[in-house]
Amino acid sequence: MKKLSLAILILTVTLSSFAQVANNLTKASVTFKIKNMGINTGGKIGTVQADVQFVPSDLAKSKIDATAESASINTDNEMRDNHLKGEDYFDVAKYPKITMRSISFKHNSGNNYTGQFNLTIKDKTKQVTVPFTYTEAGGTAVVKGSFKINRKNFGVGGSSLVLADEATITIEAEVSK
Repeated sequence: MKKLSLAILILTVTLSSFAQVANNLTKASVTFKIKNMGINTGGKIGTVQADVQFVPSDLAKSKIDATAESASINTDNEMRDNHLKGEDYFDVAKYPKITMRSISFKHNSGNNYTGQFNLTIKDKTKQVTVPFTYTEAGGTAVVKGSFKINRKNFGVGGSSLVLADEATITIEAEVSK
C-alpha cells in the first residue's frame, strides 16, 4: 500500500512536470510502480496542470512548472485509493497539491535531455533528476520520461517494512505547441 502511494506521488509529480496548462495537454499518461511485499503494484495520477515552455534551442530560458491534484490518485482499488489519500500517505485534505518546478535542463544527445526539478510533496521539497525525450511533429510535442524517488524523503508511507522505499514514475505527455 505504501509502495503504491509513493508510486502515485512520483507519477503525479512527473506528469505535472511535462503537462501543459490552458488545455495544451492533448494526451497524458502518468503512472507509478512500487513494490509492496515484494510484488510490483502501481497506479496513475489523473488531474495535472502545467506551464511548459520548453525550447530545445534555448534551454536556459526553458521552464516547466506543474501541479497535480493528489486526490486524483487511482489504483483501480477504491479501498487502497482512500488509504493513500489519508494522513499516512498523501494527506490530501492538508496537502491537495503536488508541485514540480524546473531548475535547469541539459541536452544529452539527439532528443534526449535531463531536467533538474524541485519536487514538493506534503510541503517537503527535494531536487530530482528526470531524464526525458522531447520530440516535435507538426503542432505537437511529445515528452516521455521516467525517474525514481524515495517515498521517505517526502514523508509518504511512514516506516513500513513491507513497502519499498523507491518508486518509479513514468510519464508520457503530448502537448499542442
